[in-house]
Amino acid sequence: MGFNPSPSGQAYTVEAVEDELSQGTIAQLRFRLSKDKGDLTVRPPSANALETVESVAGRTGERGFVSRADREVVALALDLKDSGLDPVIVSDDYAVQNLAEHLKLGYGALANFGIVHRFQWVMYCPACHRRYKPPAKKCSVCGTVLKRKVLSKTKIDRQTESKNRLGGLSMIRQTPSSRLRPGSLEHSHPAFPLARRFLNSLFQRSCGRAWRRVIHSKGA
Repeated sequence: MGFNPSPSGQAYTVEAVEDELSQGTIAQLRFRLSKDKGDLTVRPPSANALETVESVAGRTGERGFVSRADREVVALALDLKDSGLDPVIVSDDYAVQNLAEHLKLGYGALANFGIVHRFQWVMYCPACHRRYKPPAKKCSVCGTVLKRKVLSKTKIDRQTESKNRLGGLSMIRQTPSSRLRPGSLEHSHPAFPLARRFLNSLFQRSCGRAWRRVIHSKGA
C-alpha cells in the first residue's frame, strides 16, 4: 500500500522524509528502490520557497503543527511550480493540505477525503482567553496549556479544485479514496465515516507516514 511512483510521471521528495523512515522497513526499501530506479527524485527546496512556507504557516496558524519534512515538501512543490511543472503533493496530513490550499498548490490524499475548508487557526488560553501565535504552548500569564481553534474558514471551490487535482492524480496508483469528495458520499451515507476510520487505521499500520509525503508532477 502507499504511493507508488509512476513511470509516466516524475515523483519528488526531500531528504528529511527519507530520514524519518525506520531502518529496514518495507517503506524504506521501497523508497530506496524507487530512488535507485530513477522514479523518485530527492532534492532540497530553495531558501526562498522555505521562507514563503514559513511565512504562510505562521499567518495561517499551522506553525508548530507541520514538521520540518512537511515544510520542505511544500516548499519543494513551490519550486517545481515556479519551474513550470504541475506538482501535486501527496499527503494525508490536513495541515499540509491546508498549507497547499493557501499557497494554491495541488494536493491529493491516499487514505482520507481531504479538507473541505481552508482554515486559519489561532492559539488561545482556555482559562483567561488570551490569544497567542504558534508555536506558543502555554499562557504567559496563567501558565495554562494553550488550545487551538478556528479563527476563520473558507469553503473550498471543489468544481475548480477537482479539475486541478484529478488531472495530477490520474497517474497515481492505489488512490481510489482520493477521488471521493467531501460533501458527497461521505455525508450521504452513515457508514462512510466508520469505513474511512477503519481504512485510515489499516493504512497507517501498513505504511509509514513519511513515505506518503511525496510530490507527483506532470509536465507544464
